Amino acid sequence: MDKKLKRYKGALSPQQIAEGINVANKNAYRLVRDAEYLCDVDRYPSAASLAILSIEESGKVSILRQLALARDEKEIAECWKDYRSHAKKNVHWRLLELFKKGARRLEDFRPLFDETSNHPYILDQLKQIGFYTDCFGKARWLIPENYIDKSVAKDVIQIANLLSKSRKEVTVLEIELWIKHMKPVWKTDLVAMKKAIITWSKDMVEHGLSEKSENDMEKFVTTGLFQ
Repeated sequence: MDKKLKRYKGALSPQQIAEGINVANKNAYRLVRDAEYLCDVDRYPSAASLAILSIEESGKVSILRQLALARDEKEIAECWKDYRSHAKKNVHWRLLELFKKGARRLEDFRPLFDETSNHPYILDQLKQIGFYTDCFGKARWLIPENYIDKSVAKDVIQIANLLSKSRKEVTVLEIELWIKHMKPVWKTDLVAMKKAIITWSKDMVEHGLSEKSENDMEKFVTTGLFQ
């Protein structure tokens, strides 16, 4: 066996994208279930760190959707870099916080993708704290149990559960429809991209790939997800 596995960095077909999304979703669900088991037996630091790993697995889904829309080798390389970056995969962890503060429209969740925000790195640090001892400040030892309690673990598990909630298999046709609607407007103006998301959602309903009403995505993009 090779000492180091060679990581793939090229383009993926719609079938490969769908497969990657499905395995990421299943693994995210497995990790958060393991985190819950550990939390139930008072292993809070490990539970929190596993929940963060679940959040990172869920974060791969949006990156793989971006990879499906990549137009050249540079964009493909950027997607794989993000896919293997802990910080890029956990940008969604503030989703629940923003929702509690009143976020309902697509526009309200833009802070999740703010390149200047340090919130992805905070979560990665919390994951490290849950797994490892370390030495900080004036030679002070960091002990996981002293920093991560039941409240912290449950908060992170709640977010991981929210992000891994949907375990429906993603089909090749869904990815093909995603490419059809989104690729022509990808990284153009925001209005065109919003319209493309709405038409993609309606096409999903017409092909029997979504149980939501045709107006759900339009409400989310324009007026609000929950009324």
